[in-house]
Amino acid sequence: MVTQEEMIEKQLKSRGISDEKVLKAMQEVDRRLFVPEEMKAHAYEDRPLPIGKDQTISQPYIVAYMAEKLEISPKNTILEVGTGCGYNAAVLSKLALHVYSVEIIEWLAKLAEESLPKIEVPNITTRQGDGFAGWPEKAPFDAIILTAAPASIPNPLKEQLKIGGKLLAPVGENSQKLILLEKTGKDSFKEKTLLLVNFVAMTGKAESN
Repeated sequence: MVTQEEMIEKQLKSRGISDEKVLKAMQEVDRRLFVPEEMKAHAYEDRPLPIGKDQTISQPYIVAYMAEKLEISPKNTILEVGTGCGYNAAVLSKLALHVYSVEIIEWLAKLAEESLPKIEVPNITTRQGDGFAGWPEKAPFDAIILTAAPASIPNPLKEQLKIGGKLLAPVGENSQKLILLEKTGKDSFKEKTLLLVNFVAMTGKAESN
């Protein structure tokens, strides 16, 4: 059975995750609290794990990699599209001032609401809804992260990003690329492709956009 310490050393540090704040967040947020009882023995393995109804919790390396690439500071306000079970939001909450997270699937939103209090994270606000529209009343955001893949990045999310902010999203229908956008002006962005990835498709309005 893989231990949390082995997860940090072998799956993160040995693969290039070097930001001490990210490593500390991954240590502080126990992935075991976010997986079903029957999967707890596998909690620290570096792979997605099923959490029910064809949904998964992301692999630790990808969670850490995405957090590191966003370069989050303690003054930052983050928008997460796709709360899932709440694990990724919990990690981000250790790095940011506040995390706003929206989940389209009702039972997952409820699961996150039940899981997150276990680790006492007062700086996360969640709600159930279509993340395509973002969270306009809390915008603009210093960083936006998507944990489900749209065919293209929704314009409302680009609009809700601060100038100088970063947006990280898996993009594509069949094969996906992890895209990092940096907002350089009101309607201008610098784009960089980071990795080939495999995320669930973004649903809701993104499907018809």
